[in-house]
Amino acid sequence: MREFNLDRLRTLVTVADRGSFATAAKELHLAPPTVTLHVAELESRLGARLLVRGRARATPTGVGQTLIDRARQLLAQADEALEQVRNQVAGRSGRVRIGASTGALAHLLPQALRVLQREHPAIDLQVAVTTSAEAMARLASGQLDLGLIALPQPPLRGVQLRPWRRDPVRAFVPTAWRAPKVVTPAWLAERPLILNDAHTRLARQTADWFARAGLHPQPRIELNYNDAIKSLVAAGYGAALLPHEAGAPMPSADLIGVHALRPALWRTLGLACRVGSDDGPVRVVLEVLVGLTTRLT
Repeated sequence: MREFNLDRLRTLVTVADRGSFATAAKELHLAPPTVTLHVAELESRLGARLLVRGRARATPTGVGQTLIDRARQLLAQADEALEQVRNQVAGRSGRVRIGASTGALAHLLPQALRVLQREHPAIDLQVAVTTSAEAMARLASGQLDLGLIALPQPPLRGVQLRPWRRDPVRAFVPTAWRAPKVVTPAWLAERPLILNDAHTRLARQTADWFARAGLHPQPRIELNYNDAIKSLVAAGYGAALLPHEAGAPMPSADLIGVHALRPALWRTLGLACRVGSDDGPVRVVLEVLVGLTTRLT
C-alpha cells in the first residue's frame, strides 16, 4: 500500500472537526467535490467507511475515529518539523559547529556565547578545539560550519575566509623581573621562555619575530593553552608572548607585567566558513562574531 497523503488526512480531520464537508471545503480552500474525493480515496484504500454522512452532520465511524486520532499526531509532527526547518532557515534556531583555538576560547568565544544565549537561545553552538589548519581541513570536509582562523592561510577549495580582528601581541613577564616598559627580542631572548606549541600560527610568528633580530631562543616549555601559560608566568617560570584582546581582563599586576613589543607584533584572526553555508543559524553566529570586533584589519 502506498503511503498516506497528509493532505487527505488533513481533509478527513477537518471534516470530522467541523461536521460538514461544505464547511471543511471552505476552511481548506478546496472545492467541495475535492473534499468528497479525498475522503472517498481514503475509504477506498482502507476498504472501510470512515464517516457517516448524516443529514445534519458527518460523524466518524469507529474505524474513522481511530484513523483521525493517529492522523492528528502525524499532522502535528509534520507541522512541527516544518516549523523547525523554517526557524533554521530564518536563523532563529539550529546547530552550528565551530572550530577555535584555546586562545580564542579563553576570551573571544565566551562573549559570543553570552550574546547567543541572550538573543538567540535556540541556536546550539558546538565548539571544537582545533588549530587553524585543522579547522580549515574540517570545514572543507563538512565536519565544521565555522572556524576562528589565524591569518594568513593558504586558500582551500570550498572554504571562504574574511578578516575578523587584529590584536596586539604582548610580552607577559613575571613582575619580579622588572622588565622595561617596551620589550625587545634581545632582552626577552636572555630569559626563560614559555611559548605556544610549535604547530600553532602564533609560534611561527614568535619564531619569526626573534629571527628578524638574528635570535633563535629555545623555550623552557611549549603549551597550547594560554591560561596555563599565564599561570606559569605568574609563578615566575618564564615569560610569554600572547595576544591581548581589547577588553580582555588584565592579569594581576602583582604577579604579571604586560609589556608592548618593539618591533610590534600582531595576531590577526579571520572567520572561515564553507562556501554557500553562511545562511540561517550560521549567518546569525557570523553576525554576532562580527559585532564583537573592536579592531578590524
